[in-house]
Amino acid sequence: MSTSKPVTEIPAKLVKELRERTNAGFSDCRAALVEANGDIEKAIDVLRKKGQAAAAKKAAREATEGLIGHYIHAGGKIGVIVEVNCESDFVARTEAFQRLCHDLAMHIAAVDPRYIRREDVTPEMLEHEREIYTAQARSTGKPEQVIQKIVQGKMEKFYEETCLYEQHYIKDETQTIGEMINAAIANLGENITVRRFARFKVGESSGSGSASFSPSPAPADSEH
Repeated sequence: MSTSKPVTEIPAKLVKELRERTNAGFSDCRAALVEANGDIEKAIDVLRKKGQAAAAKKAAREATEGLIGHYIHAGGKIGVIVEVNCESDFVARTEAFQRLCHDLAMHIAAVDPRYIRREDVTPEMLEHEREIYTAQARSTGKPEQVIQKIVQGKMEKFYEETCLYEQHYIKDETQTIGEMINAAIANLGENITVRRFARFKVGESSGSGSASFSPSPAPADSEH
């Protein structure tokens, strides 16, 4: 006999919690919980796999609409603007997409990524980091095979710390920004991508960001 619970047996509060943690739609959350037999952590994995599959199918579709998200940190010392693209103005106007833009800007303000994706890291930077990690590993006197594994692990950590899509979301460290965007793609049904961002901190000479915005007057309004 199957141990799967019927949809009617999934508590509404569990669906609500899953929606809050993943930003996925109600029906998707309920279906994921049914598939996971009511286990919310397993349901999150189900939604992530669905999001990754949806993102892969839509990745080639052109995304030229979207919004400029912005966030000003309390006290006005740090500010971020980020361009997030989607396929239609209809999706860009949805509350879910606007919330995604705001959350991305807030994350960038807090974590200060240097690049958007790992593919954006320059070959020169990668070689520089690899040389440092190799020298550090060799100083331990370990065998070459072990050294290479250590260097690879440190390179993955470098991507996780410096690339936006690889970073763990500050409000839910169980998912990366890339996974969060994939979930939004599955929920909203369109390709979604971060095109560029700029992060400004009082006293710094220039804004940071992989593909920074051209210098222009910042909007007067802001979100805190």
